Amino acid sequence: MFSIFRKKKEEDAIPQLLDLHGQPIEAGDVVTSLRYDLGDCTLELEETQYFYRSITSGQRVSYVKMVDAVTGHQKVLKKTEE
Repeated sequence: MFSIFRKKKEEDAIPQLLDLHGQPIEAGDVVTSLRYDLGDCTLELEETQYFYRSITSGQRVSYVKMVDAVTGHQKVLKKTEE
């Protein structure tokens, strides 16, 4: 009846993630976590959600918990190949 007040279903889109300095990060990238004592991590993609997996401990944390409140970027630093 009141179809104008119904919420539209959001499509499950894969978000674009940026590190603390604004560099784009993608699944498979190695980053240094600044939270949860994860150390160096790999970014993994499962369906439409990202996870950080610690290389040393194997601990896994959702990307949602790594958001910096001020900038909206992730609290990680992308490791560059040297």
